Amino acid sequence: MAQQFGQFTASELYCPKCKQSQPVRERLLLVLPTGELHEFLCTRCGTSLGKRTVTGPAVAAAAPPRPAPALPRRKLLR
Repeated sequence: MAQQFGQFTASELYCPKCKQSQPVRERLLLVLPTGELHEFLCTRCGTSLGKRTVTGPAVAAAAPPRPAPALPRRKLLR
């Protein structure tokens, strides 16, 4: 059977401090070689309500910059 749903993102979670379901804000915590770690925060009181890891392709290390090509030397006229 084909996969019917992609990824889910929470829009509301139960907050134990507020004692009810509250809208959440997602914050990026870490960028890892295997993916990204996100945290869900209550929009009312700021309590951390959960975490999720988004996996994706490994991020390749940035290549070192190439040196600029040497410019030809010019003679100065006197």
